[in-house]
Amino acid sequence: MNSEPNTAEVKDIETFEKNNLILSENPVLRYLTFSVLYFAQGIPQGITLAAIPAWMAMNHKTPAEIGSFIAVMGIPWSIKILIAPIMDRYTILSMGRKRPWVIFGQLGLIISFYAIGFVPDPLNNLKWLMIVGFFINFFGAFQDVATDGMAIDVVPINEQARTNGLMWGSVTIGYSLSMLVGTVLINTLGFSSAIPFLAVAVGFIILAPIMFRERSGEKIMPWTKGEISENSKNEQSKSWVAILKDLLKVVILPASLLIIITCFYKGFLNNLVYTSFTIFTIQDLGWTNTSFSQIASISDVVAGILGMFAGGYLVDRFGEKRMLTIYFSVFTLLLLSIGFFENYWANDTLIFIFYSLYTLLATFITISILAGAMKLCWKTVAATQFTLYMAINNMGQSIGAGIVGPLKEHISWATLFLLMAIPTLLIIVIIQFLNFSKHLKTIEKF
Repeated sequence: MNSEPNTAEVKDIETFEKNNLILSENPVLRYLTFSVLYFAQGIPQGITLAAIPAWMAMNHKTPAEIGSFIAVMGIPWSIKILIAPIMDRYTILSMGRKRPWVIFGQLGLIISFYAIGFVPDPLNNLKWLMIVGFFINFFGAFQDVATDGMAIDVVPINEQARTNGLMWGSVTIGYSLSMLVGTVLINTLGFSSAIPFLAVAVGFIILAPIMFRERSGEKIMPWTKGEISENSKNEQSKSWVAILKDLLKVVILPASLLIIITCFYKGFLNNLVYTSFTIFTIQDLGWTNTSFSQIASISDVVAGILGMFAGGYLVDRFGEKRMLTIYFSVFTLLLLSIGFFENYWANDTLIFIFYSLYTLLATFITISILAGAMKLCWKTVAATQFTLYMAINNMGQSIGAGIVGPLKEHISWATLFLLMAIPTLLIIVIIQFLNFSKHLKTIEKF
């Protein structure tokens, strides 16, 4: 049992509360904190899923090698469902339900990011490059699970779409800036010297979860004074069996199954297009990894900014189902266009327009899906349920990247782009059967 806090400690707690540095009580603080944490997630992804693969393509690695590397980087994001129940079950509850895990994940991200600089001769030592890259993405995924869980705990339903827009816009900007800066550093300083520099940026971001509390009266760190909030105590799961039973109960609902299919295909299509485009532009169109990263970064930053300010608003205004239908319909037309207009591929402006539209659509689709997935979550197992949706999405990403090499051995780029459009039409049909209101009414009965 905690001893009674002295006058100075009480004053410290009162000062924090007076300034309203509590996530559950301050909407502006929520928007800023979750934006910063998602920006941090974009850094490892921008380096390992974009800058390094482009560098590998520039150094004549095969599509199979590049696709395999990207696929391995995506594995930690696919197994997040194994992490989430642990966070739902165990935590330092006096510091909040998920904040301790956010801090732990950020620490691991800093250490693993620094370690990748010690891989000797990385181009000819892909095994170790993959291993260290795996751990970078593991801790990135770890922080992602904790951040999502904390967002579901403290963000009201009426703020979720806007928060998802800000979060995904931030991760897109973090991804694109780290890809651009990482590429420049790799080309100027060399791989081993360049990558650890980004650990410094990741290190500064750890200040965000350290400075703020989830709820009033909680501890800042384990050795400081504070107490468990009644809200956290009531929501914390106390049984593995209960977590699994409740998760199964909500996941088998029709809307939940449909969003799982949508999440998988979104991830599959995203990495299939991105990995193909990286290899296609550098090895077939003759772009350098620098020119690719510049174009990709510009497109991603613009898409991220528009996503932050418009993505959530459009979902609030027109609903997830309508916006997803529009986005996937335009995506289908985009894929068909690039496949049919093969004779114009030498026009860099056309390729830039294609990639920019692809990035914009991918960002807005993700924001809509995240908002819909969060809305379907049952608060009792919300972190685990939301992580399941995202793990399915990331599983699709790994498969999408890994399949590029085998497909490219048998078909042309034009045929591949045209084939991508076929299942997109099926997803448009599936989306029409999503019924959020019916799902929420069923959860109320639980």
